[in-house]
Amino acid sequence: MNRSILIVLCDFLLLSLLLFSSVDINKASLNSPAQLATSITPATNQVSGKQDLGDVMRLALDEERKNRDQLLGELTRTRAVVNQQSQQIQNTKEQLQTKEQQAAQLAEEQAKLQGQVAAAQTNIANLNEQLHATTVETVITKEQRAVMEAEARKQAEKAAALEKQLAQLQSSNQVMQSDRNTLQSQLQLSEASNRSAMAQMTQLQEEVDAQRRENVRLSDGVKALATKSSELAREIHDSRPMTPNMIFEEMSTNRVMASFNGIKPGLFGADASKDKQAQTILVTEGTNIFALCHVQDTPLTLWNPGTQWEELSGSLTRGSAAFSINSLSFCLMDPRVVLIPVPTAQARALACKVYHLSKDPYVFQDAVVVGTRETYYGECSFQIDVSTPQYLKMDHNSLKGLFGKFNPSSGDLVLSKSGELLGVMANNNYCAIMRNFDTAATFRFGPDSRNQPTARTLANLYTFVSDLPFKLQ
Repeated sequence: MNRSILIVLCDFLLLSLLLFSSVDINKASLNSPAQLATSITPATNQVSGKQDLGDVMRLALDEERKNRDQLLGELTRTRAVVNQQSQQIQNTKEQLQTKEQQAAQLAEEQAKLQGQVAAAQTNIANLNEQLHATTVETVITKEQRAVMEAEARKQAEKAAALEKQLAQLQSSNQVMQSDRNTLQSQLQLSEASNRSAMAQMTQLQEEVDAQRRENVRLSDGVKALATKSSELAREIHDSRPMTPNMIFEEMSTNRVMASFNGIKPGLFGADASKDKQAQTILVTEGTNIFALCHVQDTPLTLWNPGTQWEELSGSLTRGSAAFSINSLSFCLMDPRVVLIPVPTAQARALACKVYHLSKDPYVFQDAVVVGTRETYYGECSFQIDVSTPQYLKMDHNSLKGLFGKFNPSSGDLVLSKSGELLGVMANNNYCAIMRNFDTAATFRFGPDSRNQPTARTLANLYTFVSDLPFKLQ
C-alpha cells in the first residue's frame, strides 16, 4: 500500500472516530417531540464521515486498479513485440535454410562444371597432340587435319564457355555466402532482442503479480479498517446513552402490529373465537429474527387444565405490508414470553428496524420501559437479584414516567440506554432477560394448526411457571 494512501486512510479513520464519539449535550435535556426532531440532525455528520472514509478507500482501490491495468497493458504490448520478433526469427531461419540449400545446389553445379572443364581441357590436349603428330608425320590428309582442327576449336570454345559459367557460379556463390552471413547476423540480433524482450516480459509479469498481491493486501486492509471502524462506531454508540425520548421515538416508528385469533369449542357445541392484538418489535440475536410479546397478548393462557384450540391464526402488519404467522414458540427460560419467527424476506418487506439483544445488560443502571398495549413509556432503574440471575428487578421507587400513565406491567418491552432489547416484563416487577431464542414448545398456525395437543402443552408450561419462585410468578 502506498504510504500516502495509508496516511490519508488513517486520517479519515481518526476523523470518523471523532465524529462518532462527539456527544451532543443538548440531547440529554430533550423532553419534547419538537426538540427531539432537531436532535437527530448530527447523525448526518456521522454518515458523512463514513461516506468520506469509504470514498477514500474506494479511491485507493481505484488507483491500485489503474496501476495494475497499466502494467497489464505494458505486459500485453511486450508479449505482442515478443511474438512479432519470434515470427521474424522464424522467417529469418527459413530464409537462411533456403540460402543454404541454394548454396549446396550451386556447389554441386560448380563441381559438375569443373569436371566438364577438366574433360574439355583433356580433349583439347589430346587433339593438339594428335594434330602435332599428324603435322610432323604428314601421314593424314588435309581433310582429316581440318576436321581435327575444327574439333579442337569446338572443344576450346566449349571449355571457354564452361570457364565463364564457372566464374558466374563462383560469383553467385560469393553473393549467396554474403547473404547467408547477413541473415546469420540478423538472426543473432533478433535472438538477442527476443531474449531482452522475454526478460522485460518476465519482469513485467513479476510486477503485475506483485501489484495483484498488493491489491489483495490493500483490499484486506480496507476491509479490516472498515470492520474496525464499524466495531469502534458500534462500541462508541453502545457506550453512549440514549434519552428515553429518543428510544421511544425510534421504537414508535418501527413497531409491528401482531394480531392473533383462536377458535375453541364453545357451549352447546358451538365454536368460540378469541382475538388479541399487541404492538411489538423485531429482534435478532445475529442469525434469526423474531417478534416478541407476552403470552397474555395472545388468545393462549397458561393454565391447568389447558385449552384445546381447534384453530390458531395470526398476522404481522406494518403499513401496507402484512404476513401470516406460521408458528408461535414459547421461550425456554420463561414460557410467558412468546416468539414469532419472521423470515428475512418478510422482515425486509416490513421495512422496520430489527433490534439486537443486549450483549451487556448491566452496562447502564437505568432502562426504558415501553408499553405494548397502552401508549406509555418511562425510565426506570433496575436491581440485580443474585437469586434470579435470568431476571432484572425493576425499582418502582425510581419510576420516571415521561408520556401517558406510566405503570409498567407484564408484557412491556424493556430496552437498554443503548437502544438494544433487554427483555420482556414477565410480571409487574421482574423483566425476563432475553439472551437467546431457545424454545420450550411450538404451536403451528394457519391450516396446519388443527390436531395439536395444545391443552397438554399449555398445562405443562403452566406447571413450569408455577415452579418458579413466587416473586417471579
